[in-house]
Amino acid sequence: MLFAQSRIDRGPGLADMISRVSRFAAPLILCVPVLAGLPFVTPATAAFAVCNKTERAASVALGYFDGKEWGSAGWWQVAAGGCMQLINEPLVARYYYLYAFQEEIAGVWDGDRSFCVTNGRFTIRGRADCLKQGYEVKRFFQVDTGYAPNWTENLAD
Repeated sequence: MLFAQSRIDRGPGLADMISRVSRFAAPLILCVPVLAGLPFVTPATAAFAVCNKTERAASVALGYFDGKEWGSAGWWQVAAGGCMQLINEPLVARYYYLYAFQEEIAGVWDGDRSFCVTNGRFTIRGRADCLKQGYEVKRFFQVDTGYAPNWTENLAD
């Protein structure tokens, strides 16, 4: 039985194909090392987060200046060993302020900047006359983000 020999058309050779692809890919390949060194920040990663490096949950409040007025917000419950995003967008200020406490052991992270707080979830505009407005005053510590678009602050013992 005779089999007809068929010709298999393989098209352009592998070398020809690599040559055509490399004309377009070479500039991209050369750019990869340059691009790899650039810090990329996407809205999904831009944020202000607090991580609790202790063995007990912490309640956290945030103080800020938005370019127009001062404000404070809270309370976020950050589990022991956990992290929580307090701001979910690129940061607009260099300085933010935190106050945190651990109720079980009366542990506190505080500082020298006064902000208004209240019980439960809150957002308060302004930081003057807290007591007259029915709020408590807590002393927050300053966090210098250096104008980074995202920041993580660690609470530790």
